[in-house]
Amino acid sequence: MAYGERGGRPRHVVDLTDRRSLERWRPADEAVVAEARRLKEAALLDFGLSGSAVASWLYAKCHHQIPTSAIDTAAVVASGDGTCLLLYNPEFFVDLGLDGVKFVLFHEARHLVHRHLFVEPELRDDPVFTLAAEVSINHVALVRLGREELPLRDGRPAGIDPHAIHRMYQEDLRAHGLEPVEYPQFIATDMTVYGELKRMAHPPVPPPVCVHLTHAGIPADQETVDATVSSVLLNSLLAARRGHAVAEQELGDLFDRTDGATERVSRMWGRLGAGLLRGQTVRTGRVDWWQRWLVDVMASKLRDGERLVYPKKRGALLAALGQDPMLSRRGPVREKVLVIAYDTSGSMPGYVIDWLTELVGGIDGVEAHWLSFDAVVMPFAPGERVYGGGGTSFQAVADYVEGRTTIDGRPFEATPDAVVMLTDGYAPHITPAEPDKWIWLITEGGSDWPDAHTPPMACHRVTTGSR
Repeated sequence: MAYGERGGRPRHVVDLTDRRSLERWRPADEAVVAEARRLKEAALLDFGLSGSAVASWLYAKCHHQIPTSAIDTAAVVASGDGTCLLLYNPEFFVDLGLDGVKFVLFHEARHLVHRHLFVEPELRDDPVFTLAAEVSINHVALVRLGREELPLRDGRPAGIDPHAIHRMYQEDLRAHGLEPVEYPQFIATDMTVYGELKRMAHPPVPPPVCVHLTHAGIPADQETVDATVSSVLLNSLLAARRGHAVAEQELGDLFDRTDGATERVSRMWGRLGAGLLRGQTVRTGRVDWWQRWLVDVMASKLRDGERLVYPKKRGALLAALGQDPMLSRRGPVREKVLVIAYDTSGSMPGYVIDWLTELVGGIDGVEAHWLSFDAVVMPFAPGERVYGGGGTSFQAVADYVEGRTTIDGRPFEATPDAVVMLTDGYAPHITPAEPDKWIWLITEGGSDWPDAHTPPMACHRVTTGSR
């Protein structure tokens, strides 16, 4: 079942990963579809500006957002090929209006986060935990979206009211001679909701109402959820560290509500370095933000469609050992061309080159070209001595990789899918022919001008003291 469904309709009218079938299934009136699309876009725009950095990032990764009557409400489908789709019933969205659409989209995004954080089978199989997740998510949605009540559908709340559940909890405990806690203590964290509901003799477990914690047949591939939500949290944390107030507030709240819930959740937050949002020392040791950022950005630059993925089993093992994940590919894709250009005119940390070498060596199907440069470009192989020290020219790199110059009479014959520039940033600015393919790693004390470049280019600082 999708958001707020109450049963009474076929579960598998079409394959929910077949985009063409979804669009063809009993299409709604064109005017209704247009209005539903407008409401959806307005809700996502508001998330990006002020409502929810996490939801904004998550739906940016749902490359297909399909109005369809194949479902009654709305759902995020996480398919086994690594893609996410947002499906929404146009008439449902029009009935809800803008505030209701925002609530539903926030709820669905938050449920994917829950599915990523709380994957323990004993929790996922416990209907009381299902109820606790609904209560917690809807409470957060009400607070963040400034609402006093759930959206209505056919005159009834479309979802589980956390305040109503708290009243039932109080009545149950008092009837059995126990003392309930007040609402602020009840709702303090996701696990306090679960723990307090477990004290009840008869928890008010309703029929499941959300796609991500039911077995209604809507795809929710765990590997896809994990890869998507990990990327979303990373981008939100990076935005928070760069001063994005909404991202910092939302991630801080999510951290407070979930840290310590299970050992796995605490390890995950520790690896991400989320404790920095609260001035806490990361328990798992050093966190190199630029490394995590680069893995995520390189995945987006190098993948063919959505085929470049984090391998589930190997990734889980590396994460458990505290190591950085390696990228892998799924399916037959052409070999990708990656250029790594290393500025030898200044001081470059040696460990950065070592880590880049290991990372590139761990990506299947990548043809790597290593360049050093100052005022001229000098190809090298990892492990070879590099030379430099003169002036710096980014244009020399662009001219070479874009085929306008040669080295020893030979041009660069490949077409790069991504160009990684490791530099202090101090040289005349350039605009490459394809700026979206360029990734800039700026060393400490350097100039991060590519971050504000028009058109935009991916840019992040390489630091040696991130903790």
